[in-house]
Amino acid sequence: MPHEKTIDLIALSGAGGNGDDAPAGPGQMPALRPAALPVRTICRIVRQVAAEMLMLASDRVQMRRDRRRANCHVRQIAMYVCHVALGISLSDIGQAFGRDRTTVSHACGVVEDRRDDPAFDDFVSALERISTSVFIQSGAIAHE
Repeated sequence: MPHEKTIDLIALSGAGGNGDDAPAGPGQMPALRPAALPVRTICRIVRQVAAEMLMLASDRVQMRRDRRRANCHVRQIAMYVCHVALGISLSDIGQAFGRDRTTVSHACGVVEDRRDDPAFDDFVSALERISTSVFIQSGAIAHE
């Protein structure tokens, strides 16, 4: 695979939570250590969380046509959250999703237009909060 852009992430390691390199004891959480996580992986995680949240919010079984449409909406929402909440560039998001940066820009516009609906806005806001807490507050992505 060609050179893939990575973002530093705090990942679990086998070290103890007391700052030394000793293994964690029983009942102790392992320490957090920096690691590199590709942008593609971050985008995939956001997309999967969006899909799971949509399935939880949905109250009906989807037909094949509806599933395809839902998958497009999930991808658009994930692109939007990656760009707006996580601050990843349109080009990097496009590469991660196998799309052009203009497609990512269109997806962001579509999601922004749909945020006028209060229920949809609540859904996207919740996904933004989850993504922010997972990636930015853990130090995965530097956010100004």
